[in-house]
Amino acid sequence: MSRVKTGLVQMSCTARKEENLQKAITRIREAAAMGAQIICLQELFTSLYFCDEENYDNFLLAEAIPGPSTEALNAVARELGVVIIASLFEKRAQGLYHNTTAVLDADGSYLGKYRKMHIPDDPAYYEKFYFTPGDLGYKVFRTKFATIGVLICWDQWYPEAARITALMGADILFYPTAIGWATSQDAATNTEQYNAWQTIQRSHAVANGVHVVSVNRVGLEQNGAMQFWGGSFISNPFGTVLYQAPHEEEVIHVQELDLQLSDRYRTHWPFLRDRRIDSYQPITKRYLDEG
Repeated sequence: MSRVKTGLVQMSCTARKEENLQKAITRIREAAAMGAQIICLQELFTSLYFCDEENYDNFLLAEAIPGPSTEALNAVARELGVVIIASLFEKRAQGLYHNTTAVLDADGSYLGKYRKMHIPDDPAYYEKFYFTPGDLGYKVFRTKFATIGVLICWDQWYPEAARITALMGADILFYPTAIGWATSQDAATNTEQYNAWQTIQRSHAVANGVHVVSVNRVGLEQNGAMQFWGGSFISNPFGTVLYQAPHEEEVIHVQELDLQLSDRYRTHWPFLRDRRIDSYQPITKRYLDEG
C-alpha cells in the first residue's frame, strides 16, 4: 500500500495494570474509528514508569510475550482490522526480563517481538536493574499495511539502530517511548531536552528516507517529581514534522502517510547510494584510542 493511516495513543497511566490495558484498548478503538490502520502505544503502557526506583516488587508487573496482554490485543486487532504495536514488560524466564514490544497484525496474528537493545541507567531511569539487553537483533515486521521497524525509547539516540532497521526494509520507524522532565527543572532546560530528543529522531528520518512515529506517555508520576513530556510526533522522510502532540494532554491522533515519498526523497537526496560501506569498520569499536 502506498498510503497508510497511522495512529498514535499518548496517554497517562495509573498503578493498576488492568485499568491501563482497558484504557489503551478504548483508545485503540477510538483511533480505529478515526481511520487508523497501524496504531502505536507508548512504552510500558500497562503501568506507571516503574524504573524510577530499584524495587524487586516491580518484577511482578512482567508477563510472558505472547501472554495475557497480547491475547487481549490480538482479539482487538482482529475485530478492528488494525495493526497494534504494544510495548510490554516481558518475563522471559525466572529472573530474566526484557523491555519488549509485540506487533500484532490486522488479522489478530502475533508477528513477533523486538527487545530493546540500548538500556539506560540514569537517575529516575534505572532500567539496567530490570531489563536484560535485547538479543533478537533489530527487527522489521511485514504487516498487512506496511513493513514497519520498531525501536524503543533509549534506542532513539542511536543512528546505528535506525540505519540498520531502515536497511532491513522498514517503511516506517516506530518509537514507543517513556521520557520526561524532572519537575524541578527550569523551562529552558526542558525545551533544550525536548528539542534534542525530537531532532535526533527527525535526523533518522532524513538520513534513511523513512517516516518516523514517536509515541510518548504523558502525566505526572513519581509522586509529582516527573512530568512525562508527551510531545509525540510524526515526521516525514525529510524531517518535516507532520504532527506534534501537546506536552500535558492525552491525545489520539491519526495521520495518513504517503510511503512513496521514501523513493522520492531517496532519489533526490541519495544518501543510501553514496554510503561508503567499505570505510565503516571503525564504527564497531567502542572508541578509537590513539596508539
